[in-house]
Amino acid sequence: MPVIGWREWVALPDFGIDAIKAKIDTGARTSAIHAFDIRPFTERGVPWVSFVLRPAQRHRNPSIQCAAPVVDERKIRSSNGEQERRYVIEAEAHLGDIAWPIELSLTNRDELGFRMLLGREAVRRRFLVNPDRSYLIDRSFADISTVSNRKKPK
Repeated sequence: MPVIGWREWVALPDFGIDAIKAKIDTGARTSAIHAFDIRPFTERGVPWVSFVLRPAQRHRNPSIQCAAPVVDERKIRSSNGEQERRYVIEAEAHLGDIAWPIELSLTNRDELGFRMLLGREAVRRRFLVNPDRSYLIDRSFADISTVSNRKKPK
């Protein structure tokens, strides 16, 4: 099983994100990503959500307009103990040469240190986490300056 650090670079190709700094948080069940301008809509009877992602911490660009089917809507308790109702979507995550589907809750993480949390459901049975180390996975796949394959609402 590959060993990862407490923070790693993750790619989300479904949204054209080649690299986003993620905190590996085994205390969080569901993964989360910083999203804003979150708007639900229906397409062919299926609930969807449109949202904007800004993968670079402390930067307004790139700003990526995205849309995805809603997998669930859940009450999720944040690290400060407050419950928040969040849309949950599915996306393919890439960490090094490993790709797998994860659930992501959409929330405002603007004031937090990481734009993404990779929760325990996403890492379970795939990785061992070394909390003393960071960025153990080769980042050569990642280039934060490129953004492609954007999903846009129809």
